[in-house]
Amino acid sequence: MDMIRTLSGPAPQTVLPHGTIDSHMHMYLPGYEAQPGGPPLPLGALPDADQYRRFMRWIGIDRVVITQGNAHQSDNANLLACLAEMGEVARGVAVIHPDTEEAEIARLDAAGVVGARIMDLAGGAVGLAALEGVDARAHDAGWVTIVQFDGSQISAQEDRLAALRSRWVLDHHGKFLSGVGRAEVEAMKRLIDRGNCWIKFAGAYEWSRSGPPDYADVAAIAREIAAHAPDRIVWGSNWPHNQARTTADYPDDRALTDTVLSWLPSDDARHQALVTTPEALFGFPPL
Repeated sequence: MDMIRTLSGPAPQTVLPHGTIDSHMHMYLPGYEAQPGGPPLPLGALPDADQYRRFMRWIGIDRVVITQGNAHQSDNANLLACLAEMGEVARGVAVIHPDTEEAEIARLDAAGVVGARIMDLAGGAVGLAALEGVDARAHDAGWVTIVQFDGSQISAQEDRLAALRSRWVLDHHGKFLSGVGRAEVEAMKRLIDRGNCWIKFAGAYEWSRSGPPDYADVAAIAREIAAHAPDRIVWGSNWPHNQARTTADYPDDRALTDTVLSWLPSDDARHQALVTTPEALFGFPPL
């Protein structure tokens, strides 16, 4: 499968502002094998730094947060290599454990890591069982905790999430795999209103039942959250769409970008989600 085939068409209609940050993508360099417990590496040519730079130019991205892929589990070597390859335009979200040594966290921090990943779905390296322990380490390091789970369980998890000490991001529009109702949306709002929670607009296709081109079910929730707290949203491309196993499964990046950014209520809200909010959250210097 050609991971960059969509770059052959025109760029998205939405013009991204100078300084735009892609807050969620994955990158893979040769020589870093998939680890036991996780999924295989992406099919075809590895989606590496050169491919992503082409994607950046096409979409209009200036800076990026590279998230540790599930294929590499707790081995952050590929992530660190990618950060070194991308340089000052990149920050990283790594996998750590509650018992990760201070020296290792300091090493990751020095390499550009600014966050820790909780991924409580199939193939994830560290799940909700370690939430409080990872949160404590992230808080002490000044990092962000990125939390992905089946958001349909958010009411059951609300007390734990409300007690987090670090700044944290609820991933993938909440990722309501088993359904979403008013109770779940109100729980999201309450968590946002506590002051240390953000929502990431990324990967709408991973849980939408209505599907493209509008992703109407995800859009309804996204618009409500964006109206409620436009300063609590960050955007991610989710490139290279690792769940896509065939060309037919691969989303149209141009259409997806235009659609998701249309859920933000104004140009000011888009600038916040693309530039100023992720800039502060992930420790980028202002441009």
